Amino acid sequence: MEFFVAKGSVVRKIWGRSDVILFIFAGASAEFALNKAVDWLYFTGKLPSDPLGRLFSTVSYAREIVFSKKEDAHSAIDRIKSIHQAVERDRGGKIPDWAYRDVLFMLIYYSKAAFELLERKMNQQEKEELYQVFYRVGDRMGLQDLPDNYSDWLPIRQVHLEQDLEKSLYTKDLFKQYRKHLGTLRYRMLIEAQKLVVPYRAFSLLGFAPVHWMRPAVPLYRLSKRLRLDGLVKDLLLPSRYKSQIQALDISSSC
Repeated sequence: MEFFVAKGSVVRKIWGRSDVILFIFAGASAEFALNKAVDWLYFTGKLPSDPLGRLFSTVSYAREIVFSKKEDAHSAIDRIKSIHQAVERDRGGKIPDWAYRDVLFMLIYYSKAAFELLERKMNQQEKEELYQVFYRVGDRMGLQDLPDNYSDWLPIRQVHLEQDLEKSLYTKDLFKQYRKHLGTLRYRMLIEAQKLVVPYRAFSLLGFAPVHWMRPAVPLYRLSKRLRLDGLVKDLLLPSRYKSQIQALDISSSC
């Protein structure tokens, strides 16, 4: 049986840990709000009405692909492509290819950033392994101009950050919706989590204060994991409607 991502892969370690996925979620929620193509996500009305659910859906698709057999992963990728093609037909236009690449690039970037924040630094082989998994996702979707390897991707990612991000009315509205759906305390936690993983370009555009009061808590959280108290921490931070979904994300990397 051939899996899309081999058992024991660092990519399975990343996407099999709910806390790492939560930081991927946090970073992506910030960068989604800044992307110049975010109006496409507003077109259906699903993003502003349920921003957390919409972002969680994107993360869930990625996780499904990572842990599926190759043929099932291809089917999931094809479903994603089909959903977006339906939106294009309804709107009478085409989502820019760079916008698809931006989302793919987010998943690569925040996978690495979140894992390194909560676990350890990745070596070059692991970074390349991570990149190649999402390269195959993009290739299956028919995306053009994808770099062949991680090293070539780095400068292109930076160009995308410079060209494709802006603070707009959509940005302000999305963060307003985040606050509405999370509540004030959890919203502040989201902001602090975002500050730990977003690149400087996004950090600057969002006008984040340079003080990182959550950073000193990261080593304490790592300790709580060793003491198996991290479940209590997650319970305090997560909206109740998402707790069961987040808990279900924890999967052994050997699976």
